[in-house]
Amino acid sequence: MNSNTTNEGNNLPAVQEQEIDLLELAKKVWDSRKLILKVCGIGAVIGLVMAFSIPKEYTTTILIAPESTGKSSASGMSALAAMAGVNLGSSSSRDAIYPDLYPDIVTSTPFLTGLFDIEVHEKNDTTMMPLSTYMKEYQKAPWWSVITGAPFKLIGWVVSLFKDEADEAGGNGINPFQLTREQAAIASAIGSQIMVTVEKKTWVTTLAVTMQDPLIAATVADSVRVRLQDYVTDYRTSKARTTLEYTEKLTKEAQAEYYAAQAKYARFADANQGLSMLSSRAELEKLQNEMNLAYSAYNQMSQQLQLARAKVEEITPVYTIIQPASVPLKPSKPSKMMILVGCVFLAGVGSVGWVLFVRDFLENRKKQMA
Repeated sequence: MNSNTTNEGNNLPAVQEQEIDLLELAKKVWDSRKLILKVCGIGAVIGLVMAFSIPKEYTTTILIAPESTGKSSASGMSALAAMAGVNLGSSSSRDAIYPDLYPDIVTSTPFLTGLFDIEVHEKNDTTMMPLSTYMKEYQKAPWWSVITGAPFKLIGWVVSLFKDEADEAGGNGINPFQLTREQAAIASAIGSQIMVTVEKKTWVTTLAVTMQDPLIAATVADSVRVRLQDYVTDYRTSKARTTLEYTEKLTKEAQAEYYAAQAKYARFADANQGLSMLSSRAELEKLQNEMNLAYSAYNQMSQQLQLARAKVEEITPVYTIIQPASVPLKPSKPSKMMILVGCVFLAGVGSVGWVLFVRDFLENRKKQMA
């Protein structure tokens, strides 16, 4: 009993000392309130300058719902093939490009360099230009970027003095295998403005493009959507299109053979009308059989051609555009209020830290050194 009372008595001074310390810290902050408010005011001014110095950016968002990439039930194709006497086998192959890979496709070097030649123009200017030119020459930057980027520009200028122009391979062309420094920088800048996200359950793909001009943002977003769909479509139908081209070639050859056999039969029949020689009859029957065989082969290839065309149509992916591209009316960046609040908060935290810790530490340091 006495020991418990003793422990409680020992804890009371610690609690009282902690309360005293907190009161002392609060008193320090209150006594320096003018300094803290002044620093917060300076932070607010800096925040406003930053908020109005950062160029406005506009975001266009497109929502795409691709068809399922799971196993397809090719009952229609199987029925059509069965009517033609052809066995297509199992068509349960799965697609190797899932929507999960769309972000990687869009940020790949060949895809980004393919966007260089998109013709764009600003909302208030009808002058057309390639997207690469716009990203290189028409991008605005905050005023402090001139100061922060000066050392890097100086280094680049010095390096260019000792660099052979032949090292910049490619000339005016674009070789995704070997980009120049300028082309790589433009591709990186375009890629940083494109964001692709995929909802795991529904596979709904969100494509967002952010640019400093609203019309260019909408134009680039729609171009990226079209090129992404073409990329996936070309991949999924490449084998079927190759089969279709080969079948078309064989069909034309079979048609030519049939027409040749038909013409040969007709010429012989016209030249031997009214003859009752057995040799002539035998030759005519032979030519007729050859014509019938050629027609049969041509007919079968025509059916194969129809199946190949149907196959291409069947495996061509279908996309539902839930939200099409549209020119944004309001800028998405920068958030002036968030920048202002952030600067004021950092200024307040920094000034309070100075009052509570740094100022006393420096004063004690001076006294020790004196």
